[in-house]
Amino acid sequence: MNHEKTHEIHLAIAETGKLHALKGNHKEALRHYREAMRLAVSSRAPEVFFRHYTQCVLESLELTNEFDEIIQFCNDAHEHYNKLNLNSTLHRRDHGSILERLGMVQLKKGDIDAGRTALGLAQHVAGEGVLPATEEVLGWLMRGFTVDAARLLQSQRRHHYFVVRADKVDAARAKRMSSNIKIPDQESVFTG
Repeated sequence: MNHEKTHEIHLAIAETGKLHALKGNHKEALRHYREAMRLAVSSRAPEVFFRHYTQCVLESLELTNEFDEIIQFCNDAHEHYNKLNLNSTLHRRDHGSILERLGMVQLKKGDIDAGRTALGLAQHVAGEGVLPATEEVLGWLMRGFTVDAARLLQSQRRHHYFVVRADKVDAARAKRMSSNIKIPDQESVFTG
């Protein structure tokens, strides 16, 4: 199978996963994202696909309160970025968004100090004005406001923190998975 056809398939599978996520069926969304990631990696697709599918996975995990796996992933990614020591705008934004997710999840888990620290670092790494949800939440915390999960979710949605949004999903590209594509069940969404 040529790479172009493989790209079409993993894109379609991921879009189908997004449709499941928008309906609140994150278990099915995760299965689709994993398969899209597997195909993207096996076909040596550009890294942008893997990074996008990873964001989708993290969002579904966050929206189903599966915080520990996200925290582990974000901590590992933070270490990885520190070792790379890259300073491009893109790398700073990506690194900052990983730290932003870490901070948001820690706040949702009830660890206010760790969340505040991660969000502060996210803002520092990404730069002023790059992560509006982080800036809003840090402002609330600095003023002593209580930041519960519902309020965080409102801020995240208002500032387009989530990439899986109805206005960004290409339903025409999404296709039902053919019966010859088996999506395995896996314990971790990042391992095969």
